[in-house]
Amino acid sequence: MSETASISTGIAQRYASAVFDLAKAGKTVKAIETDLDALSGALNESEDFRNLIHSPIYTRDEQGVAIAAIAKKMKISKTMANTLALMASKRRLFVLPQLVKTLREAIAEDKGEVTAEVTSAKALTKAQSDKLAKSLTASTGKTVTLQSSVDESLIGGLIVKVGSKMIDTSIRAKLNSLQNVMKEVG
Repeated sequence: MSETASISTGIAQRYASAVFDLAKAGKTVKAIETDLDALSGALNESEDFRNLIHSPIYTRDEQGVAIAAIAKKMKISKTMANTLALMASKRRLFVLPQLVKTLREAIAEDKGEVTAEVTSAKALTKAQSDKLAKSLTASTGKTVTLQSSVDESLIGGLIVKVGSKMIDTSIRAKLNSLQNVMKEVG
């Protein structure tokens, strides 16, 4: 991991821990989850929002005013709005994507849930997703939520990541393995 990414992750973890502790103490975890959905949507859909949090051309005050207006418009909870304002005043908004991810993980862990990242060659059907989630729940002992994506270069099969474990049953991986074995022989 690069040093910059490590620093960003560390900053995000500290903010996420503080927000989670405040939400848990104030019994507002559900509101924070709603805020995270709204922030994720904004990060994914708005290039202007991404520019605001990453661009060094905005001053602290400009970021603070913009973030306050965005939080009000999105009806963000007081805890999260105050956190965003603090992050703007400290020029730490660039860690917002990591904060969202880390906070989601903390909330899921508290609920006894885990998210599995599933990459498949074709979109999974509802039945396939349910069967995979049931199988992963049985093996992990926690409620599993699937986060699916499609990568046609896999040709077939799945790549499943749960925590630090990864299972790659894709045809692409099998072909690469076969190619390496053939190189060793010849």
